[in-house]
Amino acid sequence: MITSYIVFYKEITVASEPTDSDESSTRLFARATPVFAAEQVDGYQLPVIDPLSATVISPIEQAESFVARTGAIVHHGGSRAFYRPSTDSIQLPPREAFIGSPTSTAAESYYSTLLHELTHWTSAESRCNRQLGKRFGDEAYAMEELVAEFGAAFLCADLRITDAPRADHAQYLDTWLRVLKADKKAIFSAASKASEAAAFLATLQGA
Repeated sequence: MITSYIVFYKEITVASEPTDSDESSTRLFARATPVFAAEQVDGYQLPVIDPLSATVISPIEQAESFVARTGAIVHHGGSRAFYRPSTDSIQLPPREAFIGSPTSTAAESYYSTLLHELTHWTSAESRCNRQLGKRFGDEAYAMEELVAEFGAAFLCADLRITDAPRADHAQYLDTWLRVLKADKKAIFSAASKASEAAAFLATLQGA
């Protein structure tokens, strides 16, 4: 049985140093845990989308063409969106699982998510070789998410797609703020890395 590992961060309270005026402080520590694909879990049934309530998404041709020309492998299924380095592939929920908002259509929500993950895809060594750990340490994951958000915004603008805020942004906000408070130049670094990713993807578009 094949397993993959994910790393999550937990905040703990520790006693401050004797020279510190505060009685306690908080720190982040990383923990790795094995995970399995839904297909490997006995008895688990993937959620079934009611065809009567499913969203019908009309393809945005310029976005479809842009992604296709990159050569990125995109799979659909499950309930999460992510880039998997071990298989060098992008995983997205089914198109019909995406919903619209007051400021964007379901299609725009789908493509902005796809372009976020496509920006992650550029981090591979054979592409932009984005190494963030040395400078940002434990905050490298949050920094990469910030790069991907910038990248999606740049690409959405280029492809004339609305990039509306999504509910999953909230889970990153606190960590993003920590990164930006710790390194005031982080936002410029993220924008620069995202611009580099967008430029790389542009080189894959051909004539």
